Amino acid sequence: MLEKVNPSTVGMCEDRLERVTQWLEEQVSSERLAGASVMISRQGKISYLQATGFADKEVAKPFNEDSVVRIYSMSKPITSVAAMMLYEQGYFQLDDPIAKYIPEFANTPVWQGGDASVSQTVAQASPILVKHLMSHTSGLTYGFMQSNVVDAEYRKEKIEFINFDDSLAEIVTRLAKIPLISQPGSQWNYSVSTDVLGRLVEIWSGMRLADFFQQRIFIPLQMHDTAFQVKAENRDRFSALYGPANGVDMSSVGKAALNDKKENRLGLTLQEGSSKSRYFNAPKSDSGGGGLVGSIGDYGRFCQMLLNGGVLDGSRLLSPTTVRFMSANQLPNDCDMAAMGQPVWSETSYDGIGFGLGFAVVLDPPKASIITSKGEYHWGGAASTFFWIDPVEDLFVVFFTQLIPSSTYPIRRELRARVYQALVE
Repeated sequence: MLEKVNPSTVGMCEDRLERVTQWLEEQVSSERLAGASVMISRQGKISYLQATGFADKEVAKPFNEDSVVRIYSMSKPITSVAAMMLYEQGYFQLDDPIAKYIPEFANTPVWQGGDASVSQTVAQASPILVKHLMSHTSGLTYGFMQSNVVDAEYRKEKIEFINFDDSLAEIVTRLAKIPLISQPGSQWNYSVSTDVLGRLVEIWSGMRLADFFQQRIFIPLQMHDTAFQVKAENRDRFSALYGPANGVDMSSVGKAALNDKKENRLGLTLQEGSSKSRYFNAPKSDSGGGGLVGSIGDYGRFCQMLLNGGVLDGSRLLSPTTVRFMSANQLPNDCDMAAMGQPVWSETSYDGIGFGLGFAVVLDPPKASIITSKGEYHWGGAASTFFWIDPVEDLFVVFFTQLIPSSTYPIRRELRARVYQALVE
């Protein structure tokens, strides 16, 4: 764990941070969340760390500072860091076609769009590049979107990367046969791109993704709780997963009606308990896009490494130049995500937000309607976990809970406001 200090020593007001505590407690008392935790670090020191509520309401297990949760898509930045570590070693170039390493993608067709059937396709105008995977502009999608015939094909072909039957290589081979939803580089679409990137990490390194993470990232950063399965010694710290009482789930996230049903959501339904979970078993396929579990302390160390320019406690994963490049907007003409296609769903808003190599990047805080610094970068997971890194304020924040889907409540915006109002220097 990073050093914890009095907030005043890093320019934060202890009294104002009580508003974060009050907000956390309100999430539980209102039955929005079963339990949650917040870590705030500034100038390399933890100025706030608090947990409240239950990791499992059914057995009255408390949500603690060391609770282990499903971080889902917060796995993506870790996979992107792994890839860039290999980039620094010279294994690939960002503008390499991915078919150079996974030949099946050379002939992946592109869906015509609109009312066209999934068989109505055209050829790729230009190939999928490695950087397209990292910036979600590859033309891939997610099966849970339920917004077109292509994601229906994902469900039909069982493109699921947290998989106990098929290897990562086998799933990626099946995926390459399904049409893209857009020409590579032309649109921003949240997708399984990072899972394909995880397969490339395996190819470049000659290691299984889980082994690369463990040896090259988790051990050097002392992220002892983070893995693709809950370690046996951590099972008593594992959290249950909840959904809103009205039944909104991941099958709803791509539907326009989702935002029309904000009312009458209070209350929780158990999705998966804490004592019996698929995460207790080792998967056959390591999902770099969404398969990790971990503790808030672990993820805090990952954030601090990035904020430090790629190094923590003497272990350097990346150069400062690489971290700055990753957290710079990679979208064409420095445009935001809103200019790159119709928003469907992702772990961030679209207006005023660009995308780097593995993270969303704030381009224009007023346009995004959030108080933060230009250049702040962030991402979240489907169970409402979230982090952001603000280099201007030398600040990072990690929020952990277990409510799926993450679009149920605007908790991330609410937390942002309470964090920034506590900055007084």
